[in-house]
Amino acid sequence: MFEKISKDILFTKMSGSGNDFIIIDNRENLFGDIELSGLVPLICARKTSVGADGLILIQNDPSCDFAWRFFNADGSEVEMCGNGGRCAARFAYMKNIAPIDLSFRTEAGIIRANVNGTRVKLQMPVPEDAALDYSLNLDDMELTVSHINTGVPHVVMIVSNIDDIPVRELGAGIRFHEKYAPQGTNMNFIQIIDEHNISVRTYERGVEDETLACGTGSIAAALIASLKNFVKNPVSVHTRSGEILLIHFKPMEGMFSDVYLEGETRIIYNAHLTHEAYDYRLNDQQEDNNV
Repeated sequence: MFEKISKDILFTKMSGSGNDFIIIDNRENLFGDIELSGLVPLICARKTSVGADGLILIQNDPSCDFAWRFFNADGSEVEMCGNGGRCAARFAYMKNIAPIDLSFRTEAGIIRANVNGTRVKLQMPVPEDAALDYSLNLDDMELTVSHINTGVPHVVMIVSNIDDIPVRELGAGIRFHEKYAPQGTNMNFIQIIDEHNISVRTYERGVEDETLACGTGSIAAALIASLKNFVKNPVSVHTRSGEILLIHFKPMEGMFSDVYLEGETRIIYNAHLTHEAYDYRLNDQQEDNNV
């Protein structure tokens, strides 16, 4: 059973290349002991509440400018989100929580960022666990895929025509494939344009749908394409939102260092979250629990 939040909570709705986020300054522990994994899906629900791909809480940290907690729209808490990190960095700078060059703590490690107006450049964790061109059986298909962890796990498949791919259906099949159990994986389909440009479509776990952009997915796409000698640093990633993310990296003996994600952020609006943003479904849930 949920408790009502004791007062309306100020939040900022932001977008990073088509990913949208609810960002809250939670340094005073505004939610108390409320279980957030159940609350977040209600607030992130589109049409009936604020609606977002994820929710970000800005927290105190003893050695960084701030720490964060990042929740996907389904309430799952994950280590890292590139576009969310860029939005969080700009939010913290706007709110005088952090300077223009800042650092914040995530479950994937300490992330550093530079805020330049609406544009944010984020230094990402060192990628790991790369594997190229292995076979994956899915239903009656045999797919050739690669994978890499860029803060969260991503599978990448190069295709000849990205517009023809059934991203939601095929992405879900790979996301829940037994090979990637129990945590699952994000899935990226990429098309090579030239040695500095690729297009990407991403199915994101936690959102359980195609999203307009994915920062860690764009990085995974660029790095796998580089390992396969299709592209060179830097790589412009063309997302479904129409915005372009710029990926910087240094190849290093089959892996990479100095990986950066750069792109625009947008402030959509500032508003107050009231209990009516989540109360509309609480009675239904409580009745279900009592059945």
